[in-house]
Amino acid sequence: MPDAVSPTPLQDRPVDMPAPEGAAGPGRDLRSDLAASLVVFLVAVPLSLGIAVASGAPIQAGLIAAVVGGIVAGFLGGSPLQVSGPAAGLTVVVAALVAEFGWQVTCFITVLAGLVQIVLSASRVARWALAISPVVVHAMLAGIGVTIVLQQLHVLLGDNARSSAWANLIGLPTSLQQISVADTMVGLGVVAIMVAWKRTPARVRRIPGPLVAVVAVTALSIPLGTEVRRIALDGNIIDAIALPEVPDGAWGSVALGVLTVALIAGVESLLSAVAVDRMSPGRRTNLDRELFGQGAANMTSGALGGLPVTGVIVRSATNVESGATSRASAILHGVWVLLFALVGVAALEEIPLAALAGLLVMIGIGLIKKQDVTLARRTGDLIVYVVTLVAVVFLNLLEGVAIGLALAVVILLWRVVRAGVDLHRVRDDLWTVSIHGSCSFLSLPRLDSQLARIPAGAHAIVEVDVDYLDHPTTAALHAWQSAHEAAGGTVTVREKGESRLARSRDIRPSRTVRPGTDDSAQRWRDRQTEAAHARLPQPLRRHRSLTHIFAGIDQFHRGRAEDLQRSLAPLAQTQDPDTMFITCADSRVVPNVITSSGPGDLFTVRNVGNLVPSPEHRDGDRSVEAALEFAVSTLGVTSLIVCGHSNCGAMKGLLADEPLDGPVGEWLRHGDQAVALLRSGHPVGRQAAAAGFGEADQLALINVALQVQRLGRHPVVGQAAADGRLSIAGLFFDVGRARMLHVRATEIDDLAENADPTG
Repeated sequence: MPDAVSPTPLQDRPVDMPAPEGAAGPGRDLRSDLAASLVVFLVAVPLSLGIAVASGAPIQAGLIAAVVGGIVAGFLGGSPLQVSGPAAGLTVVVAALVAEFGWQVTCFITVLAGLVQIVLSASRVARWALAISPVVVHAMLAGIGVTIVLQQLHVLLGDNARSSAWANLIGLPTSLQQISVADTMVGLGVVAIMVAWKRTPARVRRIPGPLVAVVAVTALSIPLGTEVRRIALDGNIIDAIALPEVPDGAWGSVALGVLTVALIAGVESLLSAVAVDRMSPGRRTNLDRELFGQGAANMTSGALGGLPVTGVIVRSATNVESGATSRASAILHGVWVLLFALVGVAALEEIPLAALAGLLVMIGIGLIKKQDVTLARRTGDLIVYVVTLVAVVFLNLLEGVAIGLALAVVILLWRVVRAGVDLHRVRDDLWTVSIHGSCSFLSLPRLDSQLARIPAGAHAIVEVDVDYLDHPTTAALHAWQSAHEAAGGTVTVREKGESRLARSRDIRPSRTVRPGTDDSAQRWRDRQTEAAHARLPQPLRRHRSLTHIFAGIDQFHRGRAEDLQRSLAPLAQTQDPDTMFITCADSRVVPNVITSSGPGDLFTVRNVGNLVPSPEHRDGDRSVEAALEFAVSTLGVTSLIVCGHSNCGAMKGLLADEPLDGPVGEWLRHGDQAVALLRSGHPVGRQAAAAGFGEADQLALINVALQVQRLGRHPVVGQAAADGRLSIAGLFFDVGRARMLHVRATEIDDLAENADPTG
C-alpha cells in the first residue's frame, strides 16, 4: 500500500459491536492507543528506511523523520489520529535537492520549509489546499510512483539508480546486462511476499506485510554474505544527527526548493488529514493547527538531519484501523522508532538494499491506482491525468503539478462558460435549435455555425434553456432572427430557463436558477395538474387519484425529459453505480434527493424497515441476498449504505405489545435482535435518548448499526470490505428536521452540524 495521500474515498473503520457497559474508559483508550502504536511502528520502520534510500539521504535520516513526525507533529498537529513521517511523495524532490546541494543544505531547506508552513498556518490559508483538483493529485502520486519504480528497478537488479527518470528508463537494458542474481532474488522475494500477503486471511494481515517481507528476506539472505549489498550505518540515530548547513550561493534555487517542499508536504498532509477524518467520522481536523504541527516537525527534523515530514495515509490508516483513539498512539509510535534506532543498529545493517528496493517498487506501483484512472476517464479528466503524470515523470514535480493545474482550470472554464447548441432537422422545412447551459460571447462561434446550417425559408424553433445569458449573445440571436425572417423564413423562440433574452439588454448578466418550492410554485403545480387532467384520454379521467402522477409525467416530458436524456444516454446499455443504498420503503425517504445523486449513481434496495436478514433467516427471503451479491460481485460497487429514518412504522411494529401476524410480522422478525439491543442499553440508543429521540427512533438508529454489522460479516460483502474494495456505512434520516445522521457502532453524528457552510 503506498505511503502517500489519496483523496479518493477510503474505507470506513470496521464496525464492531460495543463492549459490555462499563468496559470503556481512559484505561481502555490507553490500551487501544498502545496496541495501535506498536502496529504503526512496525509499518513505519521499513518504509522510513526505504524512503531514505530512494531519496539519496542517509539511512538514519528516515528514522529521524519518523521519530520527529510521530512525537512533534503528533503532539502539535490538529489531527489526533494522523501519523506523520517521511513519505514517498517527496522522494523525487528530496533526491533532486540532495543531488544539487548535498545533504546538509537539504536539511537547511527542510528547516525553512517548516518555517514557511508555520507562517502559512498563521495566515489561515490551509483550507485552500483542498482547492487543488483531485485528478491532479492522483496524477502527481502516479507520476511519483512511476519515478520510484524506474529508479528502484536498477537497485533491485544490483545496479545504481540514475539521476533522472529518462536516464533510468534508457539505462534499464544496461542494468539487465549486468544483473546481480543474488540482489535480484532478494528484491523479487520481497515483491512476491507482499503480493501474496494481500491474499492471506484478515487475521494474518494484522501483521504488516512490509515488515514480514523485509524480515523474511533478510533472514534468508544471511547465508549469501557479501554477495548481497546491505545497508551501511555509522552508529545509531544519535550519531546520525547532522546540523543543517547554510548554502554559499544559488539562493534562487534554494528558495524554489523551500517553496516546493513546503507546499507539496503541506498539501499532502492536509489531504491526508481529510482522508483520516472520513475514516473516523465525528472527528474534524483543525487544518491550520495541523499545518502548524507539520511546520514545527519539519523545522525539528531538518535541524536534526532528518527527511522532510508529512502526514502519511498508510500509517494513519493503520492507526485508525488498529483502534487508536487519540494522538497518544502517534506519539508512542515515534517513541518506539527512537528506541529501536538506538539499540537496533546491528539488525538494520543486515537488511539488503535490494529488499528495500523491492519494497519501494511495490509502494510505487501502489501509487498508480486503477480506480483513479477510471474516475478520470468517467469524468472527462483523463487528459489532465495523463499530461500531469508525464510532466511529473519527465520534467519535475512542481512543474508537472503546475501544468496539470493549469490544464484543469482551462478545461473547467471551457465546460462552465460554453453553451450546448444542438441542431435537429425535423423535416426539410422545419428545424429546431436547442441552446442550454451557460451562454456567453465565448459560445458565439459554435452558435453561429449551427444557425448558418438552417436553410433560407425554413421555419426554425429556437429553444433557450440557459442559466447565464449576456448581451452579445442576445444581439447575435436577434440579428440572425431578423436576417432569417427577411430571407422568407420564420422563427419561433421558446424560453424555458430563468435567464431571458429581453432582460439581457437592460440588466447586468448573472447566473440565475429556477426558484425553489413556495406557495406560488404549489399553485402553479395545481394548475398543471388540472391541465394534465384535461389532456388525459377519456378512459383515464375517472382515475382522479392518478391525476397528479400523469401531471408529473406530462411536466417531465415537456420540461425535463430532454435534460435527463443526456444523462441517461451513456447508461442506456449498462449501469455502473458506485453505491448500493439499502433503505426503508417509506415514501418520505428519497435516496437521490438526500444524497444529491443522479441517474446511475445508486443501486437501491428498499424493504420494510431497511432490514438485512441474518444468516439463520436468509432462507425465508433471498431478495436482499441476491441484490447484495449482484451489487458487489457483478456491479463492483465501492460503497454500501444502510439508511433508516425517523417515525418508522416497522420500528413501531417491533415495539408493539402484541407481535404482528402475517407476512409483515414474519418479515419483522429480522429486527428482533435490534429490540434486544435496545432493551440491554445499547450506546447508540442511550445517546439517541439523550438527544431527545423517542423509543421508536432509538430502535431505528440501533437497527442501522446492527444491519451494518451484519453486512460486515456477510460472506461476499465482508470479504470485499476486508480487501479494501468496499466501504460500509450507516445513515439515519430525521424526517422532521430533514437532517442526516451518521450511525457508527457506538455513537451517532449529525452531519448537518459538521457541514461547512463556506465550502
